[in-house]
Amino acid sequence: MLYGSGMTNEATARTAFAGAQSRAGVTIRTLTDLSELSDARDIFDTVWPSVAGGSQVQANLLRAIVHAGGYASVAYADEVPVAAAFGFCGRHRGADGAWHDLLHSHMAAVLDGFRDRHVGTALKLHQRLWALEQSIPVITWTFDPLVRRNSRLNLLKLGVEVRGYEVDFYGNMDDALNSGDPSDRLFAWWVVGSDRAEQAAHGGLLPLSDLEIESDDRRFVVELPDDIVALRSSDPEAAYRWRLLVRDRLTSAFDEGSVIIGTDSTGNYVLERHRP
Repeated sequence: MLYGSGMTNEATARTAFAGAQSRAGVTIRTLTDLSELSDARDIFDTVWPSVAGGSQVQANLLRAIVHAGGYASVAYADEVPVAAAFGFCGRHRGADGAWHDLLHSHMAAVLDGFRDRHVGTALKLHQRLWALEQSIPVITWTFDPLVRRNSRLNLLKLGVEVRGYEVDFYGNMDDALNSGDPSDRLFAWWVVGSDRAEQAAHGGLLPLSDLEIESDDRRFVVELPDDIVALRSSDPEAAYRWRLLVRDRLTSAFDEGSVIIGTDSTGNYVLERHRP
């Protein structure tokens, strides 16, 4: 398949999604009914249990977001909910000074027993197809820069651009997964109809090899911990040191005009310096 046209269409996006859904062994559908929206809420609360109790997002709020034109979906395995996502419509001011529509994907989660089974990829490709059907050109979200799973999914399987590093973006978070750790986030910018998104959807974006990295003196690697989630539990001080190290390296690189161009084979970030 050639990717020279600059934009994709709904038919190719639908084909990519159908293949991803089949590989993951799930059925993904958008939600409007309150009972199904409760399935999404339960997924979010399971993945991010609140230390203080309560829910991460109430079903009635999801209902309002969907009613106002937003997005919510659940992935079902034999009618059992195993993953969910939701987002709300927003806008950004472009270089032309005008406002442009986007979808901000606020939460996406996969239950533990279904991770590393391509469910997350299928969920995002469903979201991409939905955005194309709604004539929404961009999906944005934030993600933890220390999680290697995030780097591989976002950069290689989806083909996002990274458009900034936000220090402690959400402030203190009270869920068991993030509590006590600064909520630093990378800002993902996904042009859903782009060549890069289409190429990624068909498996065309691969990790950069050591030779590819070393052959260009503009390229360099920012390393990540093997498993930051496990490290937070076993050694919070070491996890915090990693947070500060990666924060310093990425913010300094972005300030100098470097950009993330992909990952290496283990999921570390590969950046390219701007050449004056």
